[in-house]
Amino acid sequence: MDSGSRRWSSSGAARNGGLVVALALLCVVGWATAGSRFASLQNVEVILSLAAVTGVLAIGMTFVITAGGIDLSVGSVLGLASVWASTLATQAMAQQYGWVVMVGCALAVGLGAGLVNGVLIAYGRVVAFIATLAMLAAARGLAEIIAGRRTQIVTVDSFLDIFRGDLLGLPVIVWIFLVVAVAGWFLLNRTTFGRRTVAVGGNPEAARLAGINVRRHTLYLYGLTGLAAGIGAVMMLARTTAGSSTNGTLLELDTIAAVVVGGTLLAGGRGTIVGTVLGVLIFSTLTNVFIQNDLNSSVQAVAKGAIIVGAVLLQQWFARRDTATT
Repeated sequence: MDSGSRRWSSSGAARNGGLVVALALLCVVGWATAGSRFASLQNVEVILSLAAVTGVLAIGMTFVITAGGIDLSVGSVLGLASVWASTLATQAMAQQYGWVVMVGCALAVGLGAGLVNGVLIAYGRVVAFIATLAMLAAARGLAEIIAGRRTQIVTVDSFLDIFRGDLLGLPVIVWIFLVVAVAGWFLLNRTTFGRRTVAVGGNPEAARLAGINVRRHTLYLYGLTGLAAGIGAVMMLARTTAGSSTNGTLLELDTIAAVVVGGTLLAGGRGTIVGTVLGVLIFSTLTNVFIQNDLNSSVQAVAKGAIIVGAVLLQQWFARRDTATT
């Protein structure tokens, strides 16, 4: 391992350690202010379930931001996928052929929207911010048209039995989050795809000269983020038992915030799945502490904003320190 790798490893461990300390302090505050209501196993399940959907989207977002991109549309794509997967026609097919129809529909919609983003960004040379902002509006509007601004109740018993159930004492959606997180860690840290993602984010031109097809890789990354939104839609349907055009509203902001707080550089070139998971858990625990203490949601928003700004300032400090020691 060269000196640069050792610096990255040590600084990454320090950042993750800081996140663990922050999470532990939040838990102490929750226990001190809400007592057994916060510390109960039931409340732990609530925190993990709250983190699960955002967490899956954040895993996909980690790859895109690591590559120097951004995806503002994940919340809207989740809403569109949840609506499409819960239409009467889709549920009628699921009643006949099984719950896999609904899951397949949600994943296909998410993947399709992600690939559209990827084509616009990689081959249409549209700035990622603009392309995904357009998808944010278009996906939400299409979801409203399909649903007729009505909530679509899930009535497929086989789907509800599986995805609303528990496995070894934890909700199935929490296990889905865990599986996606482990798969994301392996993909980013142990595969050529992950190394190419970091290379593209660090220096796209150098990555191109090294033989990486940057455009095609960018397409794959946005397809991956869309697929994560499709998985999130399945989990949202399980949590709420309803498809709605409002599902996932503003979820893209929570997702990006968790990724940034977790230590992934907004400028690209460095990403961490472990940090992202810890970032998601910090925000879900913070939300739970506020709910347990009946605190104003506006104060919670201010606290989130302060955490995000603090995380970005720390990123800049670490970047300057690493540059100084190079």
